[in-house]
Amino acid sequence: MLAWTIYLSFAGALIEVLMPKGKAMLARCLALAVALAGLAIAVSGFIHGMGHGREAVVLVDLPWVPSMGIHYLLAADGISRVLVLLTGLAAVAGVLFSWNIELRTNEFFAFFLALIGGVYGVFLSFDLFLLFVFYEIAIVPKYFLIAIWGSTRREYAAMKLALYSFVGSAMVLIGLLAAYAASGSHSTGLVALGHANLPVSSQMWLFPLVFVGFGILAGMWPFHTWAPTGHVAAPTAASMLLAGVVMKLGAYGCLRVAIGLFPHGLDPWGFSIIGVGSWRDVFAILAVVGIVYGALVALAQTDFKFVIGYSSVSHMGFVLLGLVTLNQIGVTGAVLQMFSHGIIAGLLFAIVGRIVYERTHTRQLAELEGMHLSRRIPFAAWAFVIAGIASMGLPGFSGFVAEFQVIVGAWIAKPWWTLAAGLGIVVGVAYTWRAMQKAFFSDAPQTAHGLEQEHKHPFAAITWPEITGTVLLASVSLVVGLYPKILLDTIEPAVAALLAGGGR
Repeated sequence: MLAWTIYLSFAGALIEVLMPKGKAMLARCLALAVALAGLAIAVSGFIHGMGHGREAVVLVDLPWVPSMGIHYLLAADGISRVLVLLTGLAAVAGVLFSWNIELRTNEFFAFFLALIGGVYGVFLSFDLFLLFVFYEIAIVPKYFLIAIWGSTRREYAAMKLALYSFVGSAMVLIGLLAAYAASGSHSTGLVALGHANLPVSSQMWLFPLVFVGFGILAGMWPFHTWAPTGHVAAPTAASMLLAGVVMKLGAYGCLRVAIGLFPHGLDPWGFSIIGVGSWRDVFAILAVVGIVYGALVALAQTDFKFVIGYSSVSHMGFVLLGLVTLNQIGVTGAVLQMFSHGIIAGLLFAIVGRIVYERTHTRQLAELEGMHLSRRIPFAAWAFVIAGIASMGLPGFSGFVAEFQVIVGAWIAKPWWTLAAGLGIVVGVAYTWRAMQKAFFSDAPQTAHGLEQEHKHPFAAITWPEITGTVLLASVSLVVGLYPKILLDTIEPAVAALLAGGGR
């Protein structure tokens, strides 16, 4: 049934396009029904595969382009199931936090569901060509969601995101074509290519090409600049999807394709430059720089949404660092961090972009200081406290377990990676507390004009979609933090299989 997550999403998008204009409530209800159906299937598939994530279960296998060995091959192992579950949760929360969309509502949800369908397709594709097709499908709706329904410099942000994405895609395509030609297997299946034993010399240049191509979408420093700009310009649901699942497409490609198919690309070069002797060292350094850089820039931001945007760059650095540790605990932590960051970042963007901005009409921390939002919107204040401490990695939430595993894996690989990443964690606590204090708990005196405005124009009450979406995401992070075994038992066997044999 997992394949139906794709079909239902695209069918829902088509129905939204054909729906008569002016039926905003119908468009919302249809989108929510499709998202809930996808989540129900994702949960069912996850439960069915709990503890059995090592082997990929084939869902569909049909010849597509037989002359080239291309198949419409959908399958799911433990990694896929967890990320499909994340996508289902992000889809439902995204619809709930888009309940206020009035401009071309059916078109908005058509692009939204098309994006979700593409994401489901990437996570379930076990044919390299099919994975690339779904990967490209997911890029197109992102542009329109930002360019039409976005805010700050939306056209610029949408074009920048699209250009970065397509440059990365071009790099990936070159790598995939070269791998297909070098394998001699006449198949684009991940398993077949994993067994092809590509020459080490080919893997040495294919790995960095494909890893960077996918890493661009994962927000890898220094190719990260599209991410904060895109997050800030995007409407709330699109910000949630960008941080929650779209950036995970890049990280998933780094793991499933770059590391899975070109494992020898991480071998030592045979020489070193300033202590750097392999692509593993290079990308570990870039990941650590991304962690620290993203945190430091977030600390200096005056725009509330930019704080969350740069924090996403920092947290995705932990994912990339975990991947290049190449040990069981580090890579498992990276996959868990994908899930955890998707949930927590989605919640943060929802609070800042939907609950706060829609009522205050500003994201400037200096302006929010005098509004005393902890009194005027207490639900938003305490929701941000929960999301903030989860983002900082405090015990009891999913972020703690994920980052702890990445740090342990990094220590096993090279201790200095851990020490550098630890600095990012400390700065992360600082920028989160700073934003929390300025936006919600400031003791700045309120002006007479501010008091008058508060009396004449009270903020709108919190709506049921906002409450439902917030509780959903916060609860998931809490459950995974208190009982991580629920995901780890599914992730660990799949990671072990991938590290042992190139995705077999």
